[in-house]
Amino acid sequence: MTASQRFDVATTFNVKARPGLEVIGFADDTHPHIPVRKPYVFRPELLRDVLAFLHEAGGDGLFLTGPTGSGKTSLILQIAARLAWPVQSVTCHGRMELAALVGQFVLVDGSTRFVHGPLSTAARDGHLLVLNESDLMDPAELAGLNDILEGHPLVIAENGGEVIRPHPKFRVVATGNTAGAGDRSGLYQGVLRQNLAFMDRFRVVQVGYPEPETEQDLIAAAVPKLPAEIIAKMILVAEEVRRLFLGAGTESGELTVTMSTRTLVRWATLSLAFKGAPNVFEYALQQSLTARAEPEQREAIHRIAADVFGDYWGAKP
Repeated sequence: MTASQRFDVATTFNVKARPGLEVIGFADDTHPHIPVRKPYVFRPELLRDVLAFLHEAGGDGLFLTGPTGSGKTSLILQIAARLAWPVQSVTCHGRMELAALVGQFVLVDGSTRFVHGPLSTAARDGHLLVLNESDLMDPAELAGLNDILEGHPLVIAENGGEVIRPHPKFRVVATGNTAGAGDRSGLYQGVLRQNLAFMDRFRVVQVGYPEPETEQDLIAAAVPKLPAEIIAKMILVAEEVRRLFLGAGTESGELTVTMSTRTLVRWATLSLAFKGAPNVFEYALQQSLTARAEPEQREAIHRIAADVFGDYWGAKP
């Protein structure tokens, strides 16, 4: 692994921080598994929690939970991008087995050889292992990570009993729409209740949707030519859609689709790309979100947007 490097928190992440506050990253920014750096507005509280974990995991993993599109994965990737920290990222599913994370034999030039998987590579080289949508994976398979999370060696019996001792910088980050307790809302198909012993090995951080001011800055950075007044109206629409999606208390929401920050940026981007087209905001909204909604829900979302936009709804951006 490359040599370590200290990064000033305030300048690296463009946040307010105590003068002289630094975090350890890596000097070599050329590794192919370092995420691509993109414009990003960091939320100080979430940044603090992730940096504390990266500094000293203490035998824990980090579990980021929150509604779809709240920015769980992008938070980790953009922190890693700025610290030059390589990432092994995996999107989990119900048929994924632990063996796929460890490695497998593949045929190369007529002979078989063992190829290390993302878990083995991350543990050996000190990368971040990011398990996206981890609550879709079979709990019995994920339980196989328990020992290595606590710092025990990874023994690969299939590769002649190879022993990988976890690198000091090896970290495991999991994301999920639930906190491992299953989904009672019915919105997240395939989510499984996770093993209690597995979840007990994680710090849990709740990631909600960003504050309006944060999203305003993020969209302005991504689509700088879009007027601030239009961005503000888009955020108001997003907030109402999210409110109807999340519902209240234990009751399910009135909508089965929501407007993530990613979708919000897409709506803003397409609105500018289709500039000059009739009903451009409605057209861009349909491509960004509502084309995949039920007809009644599509109509309801467009009605919300028309009310918020007022005379702007049929105007050009």
